[in-house]
Amino acid sequence: MRIEFRTGKHTDVTCDLMAVPVFEEEVKDAAALRELDRASRGVLKAALASGEFKTELHRTCLVHRPAGFKAGRLLLIGGGKRSDFVLARLREVAGAAVRAGRSAACGSVALLARGGHPLGEAARVCTEGALYGNYEPDDYKTRDWESREVDEFVFVSEGEARSREIQQGILRGIVIGNATNLARNLVNEPANILTPTRFAERALELGAEAGLEVQIIEQEEMEKLGMNTLLAVSRGSEQPPKLIVLRIKDQERKAGKGVPLYALVGKGVTFDSGGISIKPAEKMEEMKADMAGGAAVLGAMIALGQLRPHNRVIGLIPAVENLPSGRATKPGDVVKSFLGKTVEITNTDAEGRLIMADVLAYARSQGATHLVDIATLTGACVIALGWHNAGVMGTNQSMIDRLRKYCSVTGERLWQLPLDDEYRKILRSEIADIKNVGHRYGGAITAAKFLQEFVEDTPWVHIDIAGVDMDHEGRPFAAKGGTGFGVRTLVQLFVAPFRE
Repeated sequence: MRIEFRTGKHTDVTCDLMAVPVFEEEVKDAAALRELDRASRGVLKAALASGEFKTELHRTCLVHRPAGFKAGRLLLIGGGKRSDFVLARLREVAGAAVRAGRSAACGSVALLARGGHPLGEAARVCTEGALYGNYEPDDYKTRDWESREVDEFVFVSEGEARSREIQQGILRGIVIGNATNLARNLVNEPANILTPTRFAERALELGAEAGLEVQIIEQEEMEKLGMNTLLAVSRGSEQPPKLIVLRIKDQERKAGKGVPLYALVGKGVTFDSGGISIKPAEKMEEMKADMAGGAAVLGAMIALGQLRPHNRVIGLIPAVENLPSGRATKPGDVVKSFLGKTVEITNTDAEGRLIMADVLAYARSQGATHLVDIATLTGACVIALGWHNAGVMGTNQSMIDRLRKYCSVTGERLWQLPLDDEYRKILRSEIADIKNVGHRYGGAITAAKFLQEFVEDTPWVHIDIAGVDMDHEGRPFAAKGGTGFGVRTLVQLFVAPFRE
């Protein structure tokens, strides 16, 4: 998709579809809509009066061959309340405009900048939204397949604009938008295609293109290092585990000594059957997405490799399969972790915390001073928060506050859960230092408490994205399937051109 910026009257832009956001407050203010109504020669007023168009967020009304426009179609698109129209909503409106353009077989879509945001920031999020909306997970279709991609997206401003600022915004938006769609691609891949080995190969290929140094730690080296909680998960699979380590080239040398090192750790279970504690058959096919945290870390690191943040950042992705076999770990087994703590594995379906525990501890051994992990860790988080918020916990409150503040920009909502010491008692084991599962109550929190044992005093944030890793119904601005949740959040943590 080509992304362009133009100034001038939106009525003079030649394109297949011109999208114009309209806000709820404007319906009661005749003066606010007078110019838009005049430009459309009464179409807007008529659509509102008939009830065909409502200004609720994402609602649309398509007008063919609109009088007064050079565009072939006019798309009125609800912006909701103007007072709530944050950058995240502008991104969604851009995505919804492109989705509508795809449905109407439009090759070019333009969006009029409205909402009062600084244009450089608006250009970035609109670019991200356009790329997000243009994505369709149909790589494996051989029948009923149609190429309906939008080829061109035009960001239109009728006021004064600094072209350089806007072009920079578009370039950043392309980097982050493509990285997000990469994560979505990985999540959507079938598990017979995206094995741990293939995940590592993809990291090597894509990392090299983005200016990353990629190291793959193999099973033999993991055994020497004593990563036994990670290896306990992969034992039941014929697929060997891989630990993917991503570094930005020359960053550590240029940053100098004493500069904090942030480690991003993403869960990469390419398929999770539950192991011996096997899951029910219903919806098990969705367990191909249990590597969504790893996909988010890979996408974020690829974006950061191009954007070159001032902070030192590394990414680590433990990639494994969790399957039952004669070699698989059994409930009740005890293993010794990389850190030296012993773990009683009472449930092999609580495998994500096992692989993350060893890698969080390993990241610390590599000099990490701050840790952020992201994982589809618990079904309990879905029960607590549903499909719209990820859970966030940790010991670094200032970073948690920053991440939650960024939600209005990223559109990736985070809700903080408690991490009180009382929850640790639930994980007491009679025969080991800790067991990997407690009872069913507060399961998202006890999973985080398990990870905290291996983080110890290192400042740490844990993001549980179970429930937001996949979209099961589709949205006006996005196709069904992987969401790429976490890429924008992690990038925003290190590259924040927006006013805070």
